[in-house]
Amino acid sequence: MIPSFSVDHRAIVPGIFTSRVDQIGSGTATTYDIRLTRPNREPAVDVSAMHSLEHIIATYLRNDPDWKDEIIYWGPMGCLTGFYLILKGNRPPREIFPLVLSAFRAVEDTETVPGTAPENCGNYLLHNLGMAKWYAVRFADYLSTHADDPAIFEYPKTERLVTDDGRSFYDS
Repeated sequence: MIPSFSVDHRAIVPGIFTSRVDQIGSGTATTYDIRLTRPNREPAVDVSAMHSLEHIIATYLRNDPDWKDEIIYWGPMGCLTGFYLILKGNRPPREIFPLVLSAFRAVEDTETVPGTAPENCGNYLLHNLGMAKWYAVRFADYLSTHADDPAIFEYPKTERLVTDDGRSFYDS
């Protein structure tokens, strides 16, 4: 079982979490889980809004003067409850909080979704700027309100039964 499946998705809240840390050559890359909704308790993010958020925030991150050289990847989760952000290095989630918050706040002022011409996007008609703004404001307000809550930075882990011989038991 991969580590992300050991996160208790029944208890996770919106937030910024370290999903994994990988050694890449002589450096490190960290994958962050940027969770917008509560899995299995709230509806998934609208797919056209998710697509627009992907374009807007990827563009924002890759142009941020302080962070652009650290960005490896920004993209949606398959479950449509959040995004993955991969950065060079290994920082605690609290350290990237200002970057994530500013990226989502920037969506509010966006007038057009970048890269939506047929030659730039594989599904250029699947965008919804209005809904993307709604999700971005909702998430940014949530982050701001809960900035001092450790639950938005620490994954809830599932409890696993350990057999007498030390093996972990996974229920399916």
